Amino acid sequence: MLDLACGSGRHSRFLAAAGWPVLAVDRDVEALQGLQGIAGITTACLDLEGDTWPLHGRQFAGIVVTNYLWRPFLPALLAMLEPDGVLIYETFMDGNAAYGKPSNPDFLLRAGELRAIAAAAGLRELDFVEGYVERPKPAMRQAICAIRA
Repeated sequence: MLDLACGSGRHSRFLAAAGWPVLAVDRDVEALQGLQGIAGITTACLDLEGDTWPLHGRQFAGIVVTNYLWRPFLPALLAMLEPDGVLIYETFMDGNAAYGKPSNPDFLLRAGELRAIAAAAGLRELDFVEGYVERPKPAMRQAICAIRA
């Protein structure tokens, strides 16, 4: 499993506790230090927004991304999903500026964007939601769960 832009690693911890081997990736070395020594978790401090995709050639049974968006490498990210692999992706969308950060359109999904990107990558949508959420704090969010057929 890949936990991309994992931050403090709450998803990595959950997946590892469920028995999945996890590669937790973030550019913040301090955040990754909190994951050191946890069984089932390997960390990698990588620049996900450089000129080249740092995970080129890797394959994963599952990919989890939350609160992160970097459009230039979305196709490369989805290409790493193994057959029958699952994608869980959730982040902020247009309209979020009314509730706080992020507010830069470069980091906000457009309506239906995750759905379209997943379909273009040949993934089968299992669930998709978008719009206003009250918790954990008011925001505009978009999420998809999809599988590589």
